[in-house]
Amino acid sequence: MNKREFIKTLGLAGIGLPFVSSAQIHNFLSFNMSDKQKQGNDFWKEMRKAYTLKSEYINLENGYYNILPQATLNAQWQQLQTLNLEGSYYMRTRMAEDKQNTRQILADFLQCPVEEIIITRNTTESLDTVICGYDWKPGDEAIMAEQEYGSMLDMFKQQAKRYGMLNKYINLPLNPSSDEEIISLYQAAITPKTRVILVSHMVNITGQILPIRKICDMAHQHGVKVIVDGAHAVAHLDFKISDLNCDYYGASLHKWLAVPLGAGLLYVKKENIKDLWPLFGESGYSDTDIRKLNHTGTYPIHSELTIPAAIQFHQAIGSKRKEERLRYLQRYWSDQVRGYKNIVLNTPAAVERSCGIANVGVTGYKPAELAKYLLDTWKIWTVAIDNVGVHGCRITPNVYTNTDDLDTLVKALKAAADAKG
Repeated sequence: MNKREFIKTLGLAGIGLPFVSSAQIHNFLSFNMSDKQKQGNDFWKEMRKAYTLKSEYINLENGYYNILPQATLNAQWQQLQTLNLEGSYYMRTRMAEDKQNTRQILADFLQCPVEEIIITRNTTESLDTVICGYDWKPGDEAIMAEQEYGSMLDMFKQQAKRYGMLNKYINLPLNPSSDEEIISLYQAAITPKTRVILVSHMVNITGQILPIRKICDMAHQHGVKVIVDGAHAVAHLDFKISDLNCDYYGASLHKWLAVPLGAGLLYVKKENIKDLWPLFGESGYSDTDIRKLNHTGTYPIHSELTIPAAIQFHQAIGSKRKEERLRYLQRYWSDQVRGYKNIVLNTPAAVERSCGIANVGVTGYKPAELAKYLLDTWKIWTVAIDNVGVHGCRITPNVYTNTDDLDTLVKALKAAADAKG
């Protein structure tokens, strides 16, 4: 099977699952290319054809929401058609089994026990379930970085106001000398009253990758549990949740896995389930069953049931190959502007400390002004970030992004920098 036939097959995904056989995937990915070609030419040119893209602008803001490849979009449409055809009959007879099958497929993909994972609507819901599920006492402490996602910081502030617990903040160095420098910041903040650490697997505003396993191992030595915000790591980095040794892990599947909007995940290590209070009342499960945390009411089940199609598309690329491609794209443009006059990169210089996400600023431009300049003058869509010492535009390419797109970005940034003298 050649590359073009493979992409065509992906485009017909909505007809039924599974839509690509293991043999077809193997034949396509084993196509005779050099490593350089696999990164920059034939493979990714064909992959771009799996998406329907707007021509009016270059989309470099995939970190908020990864648009779906046509294969996954077709699969979602097929699920919606079935749901609309059968209505409550489907929901009362087959939905529970289909939900459980989807949950198992997701657990297998993440390589964790199905008994430790539930499907939520997004990262915020997942992590709020944990943060609000704690039985906080006055004086209890939680540690987090100032660079954490705003919604998570807000939820901890709410718990402090409601229960009298204390939040302690650290400031992450952008270019640490070692993992130990980061770990020592968290460790120094721990006291006998510390109950939990919140930490991002990949910081959303800078793209910095944190040493999660080392932080978890250190925290556990002090009897402290760790909540990991994995919003940008799932299907971006090649890893297994079991390798992290964390207590809780939340992620949004509409980001790098490119699942339709309305699907996320929450992982809770089995020993921690019993101590969490459900966010919504649920009496149908025991205190040790993670499903007690998953009372959602009626919601768009067709999005959740599209998860297997999204996973299959991701696996057709390969987790390791995708991580390497995203890192390649980021370094392709960022290496060309790093050190250029008036350009500031708010992303670690060390290759291993970031992947597809980077943040760039230009001296003399406020982030919102730079974002407007990039869109109005160069037709490049980004997002402005202006907080916690990070002032610039976040750049998040996708697997369909090509180097021509990034060449335009480089030209735009250098032109903006040159205009400031």
